[in-house]
Amino acid sequence: MTTYTSADIAYDRAGPRGEPPVVLLHAGVADRRMWEPLWPALTAERDVVRLDLRGFGASVTRPRGALSPADDVLDTLAELGIADCHLVGASFGAGVAVEAALAGPERVRSLLLAAPGGSLIPGVTPDLRAFIEAEDAALDRGDLDAAAEANVAWWAVGPHREADAVAPEVRDQVHRMQRRAFEVTADWDDVAEAEPEPPALDRLAEIRVPVLVLLGALDLLAIHDAARRVAADIPGARRVDWPDAAHLPSLEQPAEFLTLLRTWLAAEGA
Repeated sequence: MTTYTSADIAYDRAGPRGEPPVVLLHAGVADRRMWEPLWPALTAERDVVRLDLRGFGASVTRPRGALSPADDVLDTLAELGIADCHLVGASFGAGVAVEAALAGPERVRSLLLAAPGGSLIPGVTPDLRAFIEAEDAALDRGDLDAAAEANVAWWAVGPHREADAVAPEVRDQVHRMQRRAFEVTADWDDVAEAEPEPPALDRLAEIRVPVLVLLGALDLLAIHDAARRVAADIPGARRVDWPDAAHLPSLEQPAEFLTLLRTWLAAEGA
């Protein structure tokens, strides 16, 4: 069932209650629909929440102040009465998950960070720069489809393989979700973004919960840099590399991702 919190964040919650929930945070090229391939099997055995970060999917209300995805996540957990949870973040959502864990450490039992991006990227690599330029050029022309396709090419496919290596339904889904985000935020140019100080990337050593980092070998260099930094700086963090995945492993290989998540939760006694 879809509902709305007082923070205007859209979410779904399903599955048996009792254990701490698994909360899924989507990538910046997606929305909560990216978790659909996992949803039926995961919710058959776990209490699971998936939400649309503000500006994505059905979370269309402009922030009343500065945009703070981590605060929106923590507010949603409070609204749902969730005392603590396991956070699973993809890409941009991984950065939000880390920021939420730093802001509300008592609310997070573990972190699974798939293709860590967003605030976890240490710097702009040449391939990330090329993507930014392609997206910006399309947006400057007002061509949302071309901008969405730039995201498909760089993130769903990746810089190291041809488009037909990725299932067309995955490419189409990413296009739809990213285009939706462009539409939702088309008039948000005046919205300020909250900037944690110090940045999350400089506070990784403060994280004391179990952390698993998943990296696709075919991802951008910027994400490789982020994965190295996160795995090195968070005490006890583990890292898993998938040689045949790019930036969206849970969409490319949902069955394998579900197995990884189940194994991770079992190892943490959840």
